[in-house]
Amino acid sequence: MRAVLSVPLIVVITVGFGIPSIVAGFLDPTGGLAFRMARQWARLVLRACSIQVLVHGADNMPTGPAVYAANHGSAADIPILFGYLPAEFRVVHKRSLYLLPVVGLYLYAGGHISIERANPFRARKSLARAIERIRGGTSLVVFPEGTRSPDERVRPFKRGTFVLAAKSGVPVVPLSLVGVKRVVPGGFLRIQAGTVELRIHPALPTAGRAAGDAAALADEVRRIVSEGCGQG
Repeated sequence: MRAVLSVPLIVVITVGFGIPSIVAGFLDPTGGLAFRMARQWARLVLRACSIQVLVHGADNMPTGPAVYAANHGSAADIPILFGYLPAEFRVVHKRSLYLLPVVGLYLYAGGHISIERANPFRARKSLARAIERIRGGTSLVVFPEGTRSPDERVRPFKRGTFVLAAKSGVPVVPLSLVGVKRVVPGGFLRIQAGTVELRIHPALPTAGRAAGDAAALADEVRRIVSEGCGQG
């Protein structure tokens, strides 16, 4: 019943904020205005779903650009991070999301970064663009599992995210999204009211790490994220 009531409201909120955010993205090349509108969209979506977000570890936020690495188990992850991560950021996403109505055009206009995984040449070019953006002061949010986990377990992290951080020379901040699978098991067609947690862990510096250390860094970040989710 909650989904029956919430989903139409989510659609209205998404269209109502999405179209102005797209316009803002084209008018403001920095993407800052579009991001601020997306933050309001995210909070309204979560309120419509009766999802409360508790943030822990805000004092661990670095002062400059960073790569934020989070587990990915639910469609709620995106609004949780847009709504409550205390930093402006851009999302690294798969290129196919551009095909989604409203959302795809927002990602493009808002300056978020697409990766075409099926094409290694284009993937490398996307990685180079992402490194340039980070060095220019932009923080990124990534989901190193690559796709949603089918259960609450945090899956292995792919190394590409950590090559990105090492080559950019910025810290990696592990993020644990706790309880998301319980309130939104998959898409928004199955919603349960409840409380989720965003746990921000201390940043891991990448200074002195080579790109070849990416696999070890991926394992270290996954361990922190998993422990933050209560998984040993």
